[in-house]
Amino acid sequence: MDSLVKKIIVIAIHTLIGWALCAAIIGIGRNVTTMETTLIVHAIGVPIIFGIISLIYFSKFNFTMPLVTGIIFLGSAILIDFFVVALLLEKSFNMFKSPIGTWIPFILIFLSTYIVGLIVTKTRDRPDLTKTKR
Repeated sequence: MDSLVKKIIVIAIHTLIGWALCAAIIGIGRNVTTMETTLIVHAIGVPIIFGIISLIYFSKFNFTMPLVTGIIFLGSAILIDFFVVALLLEKSFNMFKSPIGTWIPFILIFLSTYIVGLIVTKTRDRPDLTKTKR
């Protein structure tokens, strides 16, 4: 399998896991509490989930720069929400009217991915000052 294809698959898997965990918050939340509470928990969970996913991605793979990865994760979430959730499941675009339901989580996906990516890549690129030269 081509190296580029492997990289795309790795990024896609990370994106889908993050999106699926966030979708699970909505799916479970709808059944156990109010939609308002569910959306608040979702907005809190999104940066945690994508922060952890990003930490794993940047620590083990790091195929793309933090900005590019943030855009990929955000764009993928938007596309999945648009085509799968809004068109197929909900058959409505009402979810996009809610800042707490979509727009804030979208921003948090990007920011958590980008910030974690910056931290991990800067930490990795920093010289280790604890090692002495001989």
